[in-house]
Amino acid sequence: MTSWLWAVFTILAAGGQTLRNAMQRDLTAKIGTIGATHVRFLFGLPFALVFLAIVLGATGSSFPTLSVRMLSWTFVGAATQIAATAMLLAAMRDKSFVLITALNKIEPVHVALFGLLFLGDRLTPGLAVAIFIATLGVLIMSWPRNTGGEALGKRPIVLGLAAGAMFGASAVGYRGGILALEHPNFIVAATATVVTGLTIQVAFLTTYLLLFDRRTFQAILTAWRPSLVAGFMGAFASEMWFLAFALATAAKVRTLALVEIFFAGLISRSLFKEGVASREGLGILLIVVGVIILLNI
Repeated sequence: MTSWLWAVFTILAAGGQTLRNAMQRDLTAKIGTIGATHVRFLFGLPFALVFLAIVLGATGSSFPTLSVRMLSWTFVGAATQIAATAMLLAAMRDKSFVLITALNKIEPVHVALFGLLFLGDRLTPGLAVAIFIATLGVLIMSWPRNTGGEALGKRPIVLGLAAGAMFGASAVGYRGGILALEHPNFIVAATATVVTGLTIQVAFLTTYLLLFDRRTFQAILTAWRPSLVAGFMGAFASEMWFLAFALATAAKVRTLALVEIFFAGLISRSLFKEGVASREGLGILLIVVGVIILLNI
């Protein structure tokens, strides 16, 4: 039964993450990049705790013991996710929502490499082909176009690519944390790791803002209504990502996660009134081919 569940969890996570990114993009203009970054963690943690209570109650389990190895992996995941989110939101301030999402999605290459080096996740020939084709589609979509003979700025492109690398490291760190728990129930292991990661992130960013930028922290609390919705979507997406990581390699999960570009395209058109060029359509087609190969290996 679990042989295909990872794909369901991944698609649900991609949809939830796209909605959360769109909400955070609007919040960035109001409370800044760091403030919008913290929203997903601060307002996501309460929902993650509710998910944990439901899971523990339904399974009759207790909260698992957190080893040093598990905490180390989760800390890596949490820290790199903070950096990745800040870079992604900063890039989205300067460039198209859908294109920055696409640039960020070169991440499967990083994930496959990190997973192979640090977790021993096997990279099969079929998976390598799927990653290559889908990533080529991402590059075609996100390659900068000229406007009036002048190339688009490099800053958002560099930030988008760096965010992809950080998200890749984060995915491997969190999968490492889940596996380090060695819990017999993958749902308990995934949910406990979500809560642990969010707790680390909330503690770090709240301390930073209270010490160095109280005005931003107050702005976050003032914007609690839209932040609450973004927090819920962030917690939901995290729960789905972690469930997928518990069942499949990070490289497989993050390659299928390229479907997020479709969701980003829909939101880009409906909310931000940003069009998608024909070349980007070719990139989407290659991503579809890569995903089809991935689901049949």
